[in-house]
Amino acid sequence: MPTAKHISGRTPVSQVACPGDEGIVVEGCSTLPRSVWSAVSVRLERARGALDRALVTLALVTLALGWLLGSLSAGGSAWAAELTFSSKTLDPKAGEVVYAVIAADVDGDRRPDVVAVTENRVVWYQNPDWTPRVIVADQVERDHVCIAPLDLDGDGQLEFALGAGWLNNRHLGSLYWLKRRESLDQPWQAHRLGEESWTHRIRFGDLLGTGTPQLVVSPLNKSVATGARLLAFQVPARESLKNPWQATPIDTTLNAIHAHWVGDLDGDQQSDMVTASQEGVHWFRRGTGGQFSKTLISRGLPGDPPTAQKTGAGEIRPGRLRDGRRILATVEPMHGTHVVLYISPAGFPVGESLSGTWQRLVLDDSLVRGHAIWPADLDGDGQDEIVLGHSDKGTGTQPGPGVFVYRGDETGQTWVKQAVDAGGIACEDLVVEDFTGDGRPDIAAGGRATHNVRLYINGGKQ
Repeated sequence: MPTAKHISGRTPVSQVACPGDEGIVVEGCSTLPRSVWSAVSVRLERARGALDRALVTLALVTLALGWLLGSLSAGGSAWAAELTFSSKTLDPKAGEVVYAVIAADVDGDRRPDVVAVTENRVVWYQNPDWTPRVIVADQVERDHVCIAPLDLDGDGQLEFALGAGWLNNRHLGSLYWLKRRESLDQPWQAHRLGEESWTHRIRFGDLLGTGTPQLVVSPLNKSVATGARLLAFQVPARESLKNPWQATPIDTTLNAIHAHWVGDLDGDQQSDMVTASQEGVHWFRRGTGGQFSKTLISRGLPGDPPTAQKTGAGEIRPGRLRDGRRILATVEPMHGTHVVLYISPAGFPVGESLSGTWQRLVLDDSLVRGHAIWPADLDGDGQDEIVLGHSDKGTGTQPGPGVFVYRGDETGQTWVKQAVDAGGIACEDLVVEDFTGDGRPDIAAGGRATHNVRLYINGGKQ
């Protein structure tokens, strides 16, 4: 089983082209230090009168390669250059536990706000001054555990679906949709839409192929079936929103489903679903007759029999390498110790069955209670980094808890770990979004034992 290389050091070469003299473009030159550029300028000035364009280019490339070889001997490459982040605390104590954090344009100003879910409240922090405003507080059963945004009634304003009733040994799985009042300073109205015991994660997506999104629900554990019921709740017409929403079962065979994602994984213009459960990583696709096929991509962290928090996977989200190959980033097992990357085969998708064809690559095995993962292109080089959050102190050289980033080379085989926040947040959830509007994705995270909400503004590479 392949394991990723962990490296550190200087990182001189990127795949971003930069303009040279008279329109010359040289791959990798954007990361050369100022001293090298000074030498390049001198070389070019001396060469202009005697060399043609090809030799000028060769002179520049030769100098760049000389610096590159020296830097590589010190153990570095440009893809591993550290990103810079500035931290801002949006709320020192949002609640006892910040279960979920999402990005949503609540006020309609085309700037994403931060929305946090705690045991008894939903709070949004208004971009750009991050003023907190309560959406609901003590209006539905504790604990609130998950949230998803969508304009449900077509009025151009966001509503939210909320999963509640998580703890107190009841696991009610109460599901609500939240509607704003006239003023955003007022608490929102909560309308019951249904229930599914052990509801743990919810997302909107058109999994059924009806042309409009459904609320896709993954319960952690089984209730009335042999396994946990993956359900798609259809959103009623505007005039019927306050009535119970109809649920369509997708699958009842998996257990300890800790996370799912809905979207177009294989580029066929249809929504798919991937799940992380004690049985591993599965990919659900809808066929022409509306029936779903389930493909096992990996059993995740191995073990027999499959057991919650000992086998399989607990978090999952897709991303992409620079060459276009799909990746699935996971935490394994549930509340786990491993950061794992699955790399799709070349030419993906390839046929009906992909079981066993994705490469499994372990990036890190030193976490304790890994609970959030998000691939995103943080540095604009066309390849996703992996953003990871864990809530308890780990066992490695960067024990945390906190928020970390893994940066990979263009092959996806070598990765380096960088701390964004080591110890300042016991990360329970995080979201990646460009909150500042500068084109660089930022990170917002919520804490468990630290109770806080923090924003990490991406300042680019050092």
